[in-house]
This record gives sequence, structure tokens and C-alpha cells, in this order.
Amino acid sequence: MGRLEGKSVIITGAGSGIGRAASLLFTREGAKLIAVDRSEAVKETAKLVSDAGGIVEAVMADAGSEADVKAFIDKAVSKYGKLDAIWANAGVSGGLVPIPEQTVEHWQEVLRINLIGPFLAIKHSMPHMIGQKSGSIVCTASVAGLKAGASGHPYGASKAGVISLVQTTAYSLSGTGVRINAVCPGLIETGMTKPIFDNAKQRGTQDKIGQLNPLKRAGQPHELAAMGLFLASDDASYVNGQAIPVDGGLTASMPYTGKPV
Repeated sequence: MGRLEGKSVIITGAGSGIGRAASLLFTREGAKLIAVDRSEAVKETAKLVSDAGGIVEAVMADAGSEADVKAFIDKAVSKYGKLDAIWANAGVSGGLVPIPEQTVEHWQEVLRINLIGPFLAIKHSMPHMIGQKSGSIVCTASVAGLKAGASGHPYGASKAGVISLVQTTAYSLSGTGVRINAVCPGLIETGMTKPIFDNAKQRGTQDKIGQLNPLKRAGQPHELAAMGLFLASDDASYVNGQAIPVDGGLTASMPYTGKPV
């Protein structure tokens, strides 16, 4: 029996990176999945899952649109009879632009996807989970939401908002049997971070990637997927309201460039 055997799960941002890795892992562990992404790449994810023997339906949708979110949550409940877990993973990077050059429109779009998206996932999954007196909500935050220096301003602010949203929602769900947690990725090799890795390769400095954390390397999507699996499963039955870094130890202390002691 897998850790999610028979459980109905939604993963957003499933077209690539962490979302794709999670889709493959969750279904290997027995989940019946609705894989969501606004890109057609979600269809490739669904094919990979199906080819591996998993149960999945791909849905192209915007995780920051209330109508879309309600629709794919309703689809999961209609297709699988319940909703046991949702991972609000979809996000955009926001880029690195000096504050005087940032626009309100850009901030609004980053916040719409990265913060309002998780809010909508929470809002529309809660009634189903509360009704069955069980469920797990997982949101993707970031180490950029915990400390400065890991991203641009709108991205960091949006992810700090996700952490606060998770913590406050945990208390709103008191006594319901529903849990909510956030994962906070460090530097993970995904499509979002591809420019960092590509630039390092062009400069010949790829060996320096991840050197600020004690493991001295970048992370891989499957390492985040494993944390999400734990939080979505009953193994994490007493883990609630937490923002858990998966960052090689980056946020364990102030990064430094000296020799280990």
C-alpha cells in the first residue's frame, strides 16, 4: 500500500519542475490525481503518469482564477468522490528589477498567481475537507519568504504572504481535522531557475551553485516532492501550520563564505 493509496489529490503547477515530480511520486504512492497547469505541458505530465501506471487527469487552468480553481476542485470531487489533499504549487518568479522600475501591474500579477492562487485553493477545498473531517493542504512558499536576498521584491513578498496565510489558516481550521502547511524551497533546479543555471554554465561557474548552503549543491524537484508527499500523507498527522524549508540548510544560519569550523 502506498502512502496516498486511494486518496484524491490535486497538484497545481504540475506541468514541470516540482509539480511534475510530485505528480509522478504521488501517483506512485497510490494517489488519484488531478494535475493542473496553465501550460499544455501538463498533458505531458499526465502521459508520464499514465505510462507509469498512475491514475491522472490533466486540466489546463489558471491557478489564480477563482472560476478555474473552483472548477478543478469540483472536478476532483466529482471524479474521485472526495478531496483528500491539494498542493497549491503554481507560481511565477517575478524577475529581478530595481524598485523604481517595477510596476503595479507586475506586482499584481505575481501576487495573483503566487498568493491569491493558494488562497483560492484553500477557500474552495476547505468546505469539502471540513465536510469529511479530514484533509491536507500544502502550499509552496520559498526561503525568499523567510529571509531577504533570495529573490526579487514581489516574489519574496508573495511568498512571505503564503507563509502567513498558512499559519493563520491553520487556526481558522481548528478542530476540523484539516491540516495546512507550506514547503519553502531553496535553490531548486527547475524551469523557473533555469536562467541561473544557464548563466553559471556560460560563465563556467556552475560548481559554485548552491555553495552558500551546508550541502554545497542545488536541490532537485524530487527532493521537494518528497516533502510534499509527507505533508499530504497521514504520516504528517501532527504537522500543522508549519513553513518547512527544503534548502540544504541555507536558512539554518546566516550564509557565509569562510571555511567550515
